[in-house]
Amino acid sequence: MTDSARKVLVLGYGEMGHAMEALLGDRHEVMTWEKYPQEGFVSAVLEEAAPQAEILLFCLPVAAHTSVVDAVAPLISETAICLSIAKGLDDEGKTAAGIFGERLKPSQPRVLLYGPMISEEIRAGKPAFGQLGCERDQDFAFVHALFDGTPLYMNRNDDIPGISWAVILKNVYAMLFGIADELRLGDNMRGFLVVAALRELDRIVQAMAGKPGTVYHLAGLGDLVTTATSESSHHHELGRMLARGETDNISGEGVHTVEMVIRHGLLETAHYPLFRLVHDIIIDPRDTRGRLAGFIEDYFS
Repeated sequence: MTDSARKVLVLGYGEMGHAMEALLGDRHEVMTWEKYPQEGFVSAVLEEAAPQAEILLFCLPVAAHTSVVDAVAPLISETAICLSIAKGLDDEGKTAAGIFGERLKPSQPRVLLYGPMISEEIRAGKPAFGQLGCERDQDFAFVHALFDGTPLYMNRNDDIPGISWAVILKNVYAMLFGIADELRLGDNMRGFLVVAALRELDRIVQAMAGKPGTVYHLAGLGDLVTTATSESSHHHELGRMLARGETDNISGEGVHTVEMVIRHGLLETAHYPLFRLVHDIIIDPRDTRGRLAGFIEDYFS
């Protein structure tokens, strides 16, 4: 360890927890907490690790954020940064940023890290790219320095609602690319879907208090292309399954996002026909080819 080493608490030891440990373990003092540790893994004790941490990395699904935030909030220092990489909604339709806003003290530093960051590639030493959503210069400087020397590159974006909704909803649209590939609709279709999805996503982000154009950066376009075109992508595979008419085991952040948007009325989905198309296909995946063709006809009419 060097004099610049920081005390980092990784919360959750799933794929991204492993990736963060791989990135930071040689440079910083990394403590890792896991609620349900696998055999042979010794978890940090939350009551001991949290007060020491200069930054807490929430490598957890959004559904787990509320309980974990409530557990650590009384323990951490007033300068400790809470960083989330979670890209979904909880069962109440809240984003990670929303949970941080509700459960942390207003003065507690909090940031979001979103972009093309496939965990397997990070662990293999390949480049990854993120946008750090934060309001304060010093928080960006701290996190940027934390990852300095690693293959995770980042820039700053202060549009917290914009990057939150861009990265959450991209999982919904990514399923369409799997559908198109399973139907062998070709590379031209991918080009069209990128344009149609981003056009609609930009409108949704603005409706959710985000800024125009936010979706055309790493947390939107970058993450969409990565998720939508990678053959190892879970959401790409979900699209393939839907195109085959398979409904068993259709689950993931994108599916859950659609469910939460409808359940809590988060969007006027009638205004967003591509989102509505994904919803309808999840409910009933029959004739995906015909319904996608119908969307295209309407788009160009």
